[in-house]
Amino acid sequence: MRRFITIIFLLVLILFPSCKNIRERGLFGKKARTLEMLRAEQQRVRVADSLKRIENRLKAMEEARLDSLRMAAEAEKAAFEAIDKFNIVVGSFITPEFAQAWSEEYRKQGYNTRIIRMTDSRFELVVAESYNQFSKAVERLNIFQTTVDVDTWLYVHR
Repeated sequence: MRRFITIIFLLVLILFPSCKNIRERGLFGKKARTLEMLRAEQQRVRVADSLKRIENRLKAMEEARLDSLRMAAEAEKAAFEAIDKFNIVVGSFITPEFAQAWSEEYRKQGYNTRIIRMTDSRFELVVAESYNQFSKAVERLNIFQTTVDVDTWLYVHR
């Protein structure tokens, strides 16, 4: 019996050289490795989660930007459609200051002028009157050319 205890004691000393080793590796060394692997997995999950949150924030910001652009385009389209289609133009200018001065000149004469930008052009048009119907616009243009300014013309806003 004494030999048996001695053999077991020697085996324990050979297999487990120190208490520190047992604490670090666990009973057979698997506990520490398993714990290390779990911590590494948790760290990967944290990193992936934080990257996902950042990605979601960026998507939300991009969607908000696209929504604001869409709303601005819709507002511009609505403003464009609010403009009457047939305009009696008294002047067209590339320089905005000249267009403003000419608009003031006709405003002094009692016309409710406005300045519109010609589609696909750099020109700004000084409009004295606007109409939705072509026949009214042509009739008023003829009167305008005979009484106010011969050089007026009709601009169809599309």
